[in-house]
Amino acid sequence: MTVVQKTDYLNVEMFSRFAPRPGRRDLLPPLTPKAQVALMCRMLFAEGWDDHIAGHITVRQPDGTIFTNPWELAWDEVTASDIVTLDGDGQVLDSDWNVTPALGLHLQLHAARDDIHVVIHNHPKWSGIWANLQETPPIYDQAGAYCGVELPIYNEYLGTLDSDDCSQNAIESLGAGKWALLAHHGALVVARDLRQAHLRAATLEWRCRRAYEVRLAGGAEPLPDDVVEQVSLPDPNGFPFLWEAMARRELRRDPTVLD
Repeated sequence: MTVVQKTDYLNVEMFSRFAPRPGRRDLLPPLTPKAQVALMCRMLFAEGWDDHIAGHITVRQPDGTIFTNPWELAWDEVTASDIVTLDGDGQVLDSDWNVTPALGLHLQLHAARDDIHVVIHNHPKWSGIWANLQETPPIYDQAGAYCGVELPIYNEYLGTLDSDDCSQNAIESLGAGKWALLAHHGALVVARDLRQAHLRAATLEWRCRRAYEVRLAGGAEPLPDDVVEQVSLPDPNGFPFLWEAMARRELRRDPTVLD
């Protein structure tokens, strides 16, 4: 048995230095690509990306199609069979579910950057506080430092993200970045694969929560930027085995996510 269950859309190169150990169990059962996306919805809901039916995840496939969650369902009830396939223009190919018109930002991001295969947007509680404050949250601990220092704020609120002009402005503000706070709105995370996206989304919400808790407690000295860079994970794909652990947690909670 292998230590890591290899799948098409979870980058496993980072595990090459971890030698397989005979007798070890696989970390996950075989997962279809749509099951991976459904699990991602559940995992991020548990991390606080949970504003009712708001928010959307898109995952570009090798053939250029895009998987996304349906508009009608909250992230904690999505199953594999609910995941919708879109073409590059956002037309639904295989589902009776609807998709939000705010997917325009996602489609433009996928088109603008070859390195982006996952785009996540929602209105999490803690990052939403800092988005409303239009401030960048300081970093106070190791878990908040996993993804580095830079966190841009897109502060030109032009309404909902179903406007092409608004979406284009947001893309330009993000630049080559990995995430952003959307002023008076929410948070945006982009990544090359699900594992990297999960770490970024979880780290962003943790960082924002801790920063607000420290502020409420009276404040403290944040970690210097050079220390954050030393603490941040050296592999851009993230924390070894974390994605699998959080996926197993969701499978224990509700195995029907794979249906």
